[in-house]
Amino acid sequence: MLATAVLFILAVPDVPMPPPPPGMRLVAQVTVEADAGASAVDTAPPPPLAAPKPVDDEEDDPDAELDAMKALEEQSIEAPAQASADTAVRTTVQQLGTGSLLRDRLDQALEQAEWSGAELPFELGVVGDVSTFDVSLVRDRYDIPVEMHPLVAQYIRFFQGPGRKWFRRWMSRSHRYIPLMQPILESKGLPRDTVYLAMIESGFNTQAKSWARAVGPWQFIPGTAKMFRLKEDFWVDERRDPIKATNAAADYLALLYQTLGHWYLAWAGYNTGGGRVRNMIERSGTRDFWELSEMKHGFAKETKHYVPKLIACALVARHPEAFGFSADEFEPEGPFEFDEVSLTDSVDLEVLATSAGVSLDALSELNPELKRWCTPPATPEQPYVLRIPKGRKAAFDETFGKYAPQERLHFKIHRVEKGDTLSKIALKHHSAQEAIMRMNGLTSARSLRLGTDLVVPVPSATAMKAGKADTALERQVARARRSGLSAARPEDEIPAGTQTGSGKTVTGGTVTVETEGGKTKVTYGVAKGDSLWTIARRFDVRVAEMKAWNEVLTSNRLKVGLALVIWPDPKADLTNNAAATSAPAATVASAAPQAPVKTETPKVVAAKGTKHTVESGDSLWSIAQKYGASVTDLKSWNNLGTSKLKRGQVLVVAAP
Repeated sequence: MLATAVLFILAVPDVPMPPPPPGMRLVAQVTVEADAGASAVDTAPPPPLAAPKPVDDEEDDPDAELDAMKALEEQSIEAPAQASADTAVRTTVQQLGTGSLLRDRLDQALEQAEWSGAELPFELGVVGDVSTFDVSLVRDRYDIPVEMHPLVAQYIRFFQGPGRKWFRRWMSRSHRYIPLMQPILESKGLPRDTVYLAMIESGFNTQAKSWARAVGPWQFIPGTAKMFRLKEDFWVDERRDPIKATNAAADYLALLYQTLGHWYLAWAGYNTGGGRVRNMIERSGTRDFWELSEMKHGFAKETKHYVPKLIACALVARHPEAFGFSADEFEPEGPFEFDEVSLTDSVDLEVLATSAGVSLDALSELNPELKRWCTPPATPEQPYVLRIPKGRKAAFDETFGKYAPQERLHFKIHRVEKGDTLSKIALKHHSAQEAIMRMNGLTSARSLRLGTDLVVPVPSATAMKAGKADTALERQVARARRSGLSAARPEDEIPAGTQTGSGKTVTGGTVTVETEGGKTKVTYGVAKGDSLWTIARRFDVRVAEMKAWNEVLTSNRLKVGLALVIWPDPKADLTNNAAATSAPAATVASAAPQAPVKTETPKVVAAKGTKHTVESGDSLWSIAQKYGASVTDLKSWNNLGTSKLKRGQVLVVAAP
């Protein structure tokens, strides 16, 4: 009969065992042919071994030996740290003593496994104390360098605790993207476990975007993306594409490794720039990442933590159960599988999704590089390759072929001319302001820039001919409104190209000029007809800068009389009569319309409700967790336009 022998680290009564070292459990599975009456003390040579079988095989009839091993299983102890699972099992077998029937059988099992090339199953035991975890137990199971460091332990605890819900999401997405990315990395000569860099960068989120304008699963900034041939234009952003971005990231990391000589330094260079790492190596004379991390005026905190975070992520992701996660905490996403179709014209995504028989969201997930609700312009010579769900190509070809060319293209290109407003453009093309805004990524409908090309969603030719509403256009309008976009009233719009004699955009507010820290500071009083864009144009600054200077700006909407702090360009026009051609300026205080009025930036006034005084180390996220709120709630209740907090700042932490 067949009997399956399972070795945990055994404790035989007449063979004393060494004390148990922490951290690892090894399981060697052995299937032997044994006589039904064989005993554990039988010294006859065992018969040849059969192929390994699972311990829970229903054909196994547990005999006395299996019963003994089952009993010992409950007393299993952790194996010593060895270079590999095979070596650890061999060490344990030797402890059984010569002449042991069990030892002979296990020796034969190991020899058979080595001869066949099979790997012994490995399971890391539960890690109770992260700070004392012996990383050598698993180091040989990674193709990247893995070391323990206090920060590594801290990040493991973070993933286990406060960051648990995010780590769950990362792990769920990892099932979709790791099998896609690892072969690419390997083909470029990189370690397969480099994939965990994308995990800590974005959590495998193709739509991830950082404050530094880094985008996609590998978080490329514009300059680096261009260097590694990732296209970013009006139509597409290839930084979001998991295949194209992984190829670019592999090329970049390979170059960093070749230049810097160690994977830790290459990862640090990916975060802070290879030039900065090279300069630190030259200054210090060392290539040890941990030593470089201790240098004064060296790495920023983010870079110091980058390598430990990646190591921690790799440890927990490969051994989640050992670090306290259960399988039912994850919702594994399906594989990233697809077929490809070539398009020779721009096509509405609604048409493409319908042709493929899938939802618009499903189509967008396979083509995350697309920025618009249509594919880019294409020709038979240079087609656009679109991904559709695997197995849908035949159905796609059949359905898509039924669309007439004029029905596939539900938008037009409009170049903004002098005097244009969004409402005029929408009326001209039978479109809607909200749909135009969403298609072009506009946040305000009040002003347009001369010479800009706008993609304008329009009704299909069939709908126009029949005089019926176009459902595709209606869906786009509905989605735009759900995302918070709204049409502007024609009287509130500023015609494109409206300027003063000096060439600056019209603004009607008052200007107060001061000098602070050797720099010119302007306090600007918002007037009727102003927009963030027109104000920014007048003072030669960017809208993003104005939002950073004025925390009160939580949206692009302005109120008449609001006082804004602006640090203008030296060439900006700072006179109060810059808008002489506009309506009389509204003032921010009861004074003559053209008289300078010195004002201060309004401070956030806390609404009624539970309050929290910001302390050192606080963040919006930690405060939200403490009071059971969300970061979005805190920003809304406190009129915050930024996540930066100041010590002593009072926040409302409950709904007013």
